[in-house]
Amino acid sequence: MSRFPEGFMVGAATAAHQVEGNNIHSDYWAMEHMKHTSFNEPSLNAVDHYNRYEEDIKLMAEAGLNTYRFSIEWARIEPEEGKYDASEIEHYRKVLACCRENGIEPVITMMHFTSPVWVIKNGGWESEATVDAFARYCKYVVSELGALMKYVVTINEANMGLQVAAIAERYKRQMMAKMSQMQQNQSSNMEGTAQVGMNFNAMMENMSMQAIENEEVFQTKSPQNFVSSRTPEGDILVMKAHQAARDAMKEVCPHLLIGLSLSLHDIQPVNGGEAVAKKEWEEEFTHYLPYIMADDFFGLQNYTRSLIGPDGICPVPEGAETTQMDYEFYPQALEHVIRKAHKEFENAGKKMPIMISENGIATDDDTRRIAFIEEATKGVAACIADGIPVIGYCHWSLMDNFEWQKGFSMRFGLISVDRTTMKRNPKKSLAYLGHL
Repeated sequence: MSRFPEGFMVGAATAAHQVEGNNIHSDYWAMEHMKHTSFNEPSLNAVDHYNRYEEDIKLMAEAGLNTYRFSIEWARIEPEEGKYDASEIEHYRKVLACCRENGIEPVITMMHFTSPVWVIKNGGWESEATVDAFARYCKYVVSELGALMKYVVTINEANMGLQVAAIAERYKRQMMAKMSQMQQNQSSNMEGTAQVGMNFNAMMENMSMQAIENEEVFQTKSPQNFVSSRTPEGDILVMKAHQAARDAMKEVCPHLLIGLSLSLHDIQPVNGGEAVAKKEWEEEFTHYLPYIMADDFFGLQNYTRSLIGPDGICPVPEGAETTQMDYEFYPQALEHVIRKAHKEFENAGKKMPIMISENGIATDDDTRRIAFIEEATKGVAACIADGIPVIGYCHWSLMDNFEWQKGFSMRFGLISVDRTTMKRNPKKSLAYLGHL
């Protein structure tokens, strides 16, 4: 018996750069290949999803999943400003058609962290020019492919820049204070406070050397890619880009249901941290409400909780189970965040449909992944039973892939991939999720 109501979307998610391979016109490809890179390794051919998407989609369908969230790569579609690659449009047309043929509802992300190099040369995600450029790209894609789409996420984790800025600031303060050994250990674990694979230690150490290479590649010492530390002005610029893209896509395809996704932690105050926790939640979520109330749904992404004391984020409790990403194993966080976000939308006057666009765990122990899915989806079902309009659950990720600066060492997938042969090996967790 299904855990979810009829018509509920149960699926898995990927991002183009992390799975397709050879995304040679993107800013990430350029950064991966710098001499003083912060990346553990380059993405290269990733897991070759670009050529093997049919096999991967069929594996999802055979397991019982009915939804696939994936991204269309801007750097493939528009490798040079104003020049669109028709062959890449045809590629994604085939991917969308393959989903439809296999009974899979595609959920399309228009920008999942990666941008064309030319966007960064033009000022990146701190430049007003990016707003119009992104809207034009989105409008072009849906004018070509919109008939095969229904759900569209404009921007993945639109708040990531602010989270990175906060972590970088904490890192700098701790370094300047000449931390004790214990504090140094906590600093190394700070990477687990952002829901994205980043090597903050290497980034800080390489700053001066990277500046020279950045000048050569991006024509600026401080390129503003999507996960750069965001200024408050840049934060709002991302919201403007979302709104402009949403409106541009609706012009040509009014049937589309459009939203964005945010990275949300289950923020829990401890030991008098209520005021700081309230501020954290405002920065992470509520200040975005005015920009997304006209959306058709909200993409909620959660992996763990944050314990907040009067001095900010606390370390993971001693003895707690952690994942490969140094997140606390805490699947209950998802239900908590759904309820909190729903309440905020209701208070603002809208019963906003919520799609869980990412939720998952990095581990080599698939029994723990199954346990995580079991607990997290129980929470989703409880929310639905209480009348909260949750419309879908997309697990991160469909397959083990390139976890950004962390490389291929983080195992988030429902499917493992032998990167020598590219052979796919479905894990038991894939069938378990399909069973739900």
